[in-house]
Amino acid sequence: MNGTPNTADVVVVGSGIVGLGAAYAAVRRGLRVIVVDRTEAPVGATIRNFGHLCIGAQGGEARRYADVSRALWLRLAKDAGFWLRESGTLVAARHDDEIAVLEAASREGGIRLLEADELLRLAPLRADGLVGGAHIEVDLQTDPRTAATAIVRHLASLGVEFRFRTAVTAVGAGRVETTRGPIGCGSVVVAVNHDIDQLLPEVAERHGIARCALDMMRAAVSFRHPLAAPLLTGWSLVRYGRFADGVEATVLRERLHAERPDLAAIDLNQMYTQLPDGTLIIGDSHATAVAPAPFQPEAAFTAFLAEAEALFDAPAPRVQEGWRGANARGPREFLIARGDDGVLVLAATTGIGMTTGLGLAEENLAAAFGWTAAMEGTS
Repeated sequence: MNGTPNTADVVVVGSGIVGLGAAYAAVRRGLRVIVVDRTEAPVGATIRNFGHLCIGAQGGEARRYADVSRALWLRLAKDAGFWLRESGTLVAARHDDEIAVLEAASREGGIRLLEADELLRLAPLRADGLVGGAHIEVDLQTDPRTAATAIVRHLASLGVEFRFRTAVTAVGAGRVETTRGPIGCGSVVVAVNHDIDQLLPEVAERHGIARCALDMMRAAVSFRHPLAAPLLTGWSLVRYGRFADGVEATVLRERLHAERPDLAAIDLNQMYTQLPDGTLIIGDSHATAVAPAPFQPEAAFTAFLAEAEALFDAPAPRVQEGWRGANARGPREFLIARGDDGVLVLAATTGIGMTTGLGLAEENLAAAFGWTAAMEGTS
């Protein structure tokens, strides 16, 4: 393709983390890339999350993408200049069945079991009821609100053209129709997350894609010392692939749901990340529908605060912000589809986009377009 204003080698629809990963994969191979997004900056799931890159808790295909993503995150943080730390992840266990899940997962390596005293030195938790925990060693943490903006800026410096406030109305072989005119191209990547049903409804229906609405909050806290890493609990262990598929997790899930049906009803993932400014991201709840209601249930926020107060040895958190996010949800962990027109559609469909999205884009673009996976190009 030549470099005229309305042509590109690759057009990426969507500027979330998967779309940014696709643009990064293409520009590093010396290709002309245009990213089109109807918003004026990344505003979706890519900024409405914990900033927790939960690599070591994944299994199977998700772990493979997460491992690729990890290397790309480290490289991007250095080149684009945003905050990222190789913190690992802490897990607080308050029951013997949670220890059993962690022990089973630790046999694969990369997870170090912790005694309660060591965990208390790493996280300002209440000692009463704490029986131990673990450290997942490979995980990373970033600030999602600043990372996405920095990646956009870095990709633009490499030559990626961003066309924000521009909606895509149709995609096909060699052509993308937008509200600012058509773009001719060699390849098209659609990475619009839960909005796939608005652009390609037949793809969404065929793959059973719906929306998962989730509630989160950010609070000021007065900890005696900061969290050394993102913090998971037993409610997290029944969600992530490496932990959730064993018989130990079945026992844990049954107990949690029997003891706290109220938390099970909001599909809680009780986890925490502390940002560089000291505030704490708390969450999250989950509700799946084709079009979730826009109203946020007060029960979720009440539960977040009550559970945080019970877990941490600190005064009650002081809420600064609350928000409702959304991500694609489907029967499989990923949506990977390529039609007869050659359009490649990618999405993480279980809420692990920040963890796996860069690797999902890197591997699937290389496979779809016949690129050499190890090819580096511009840095």
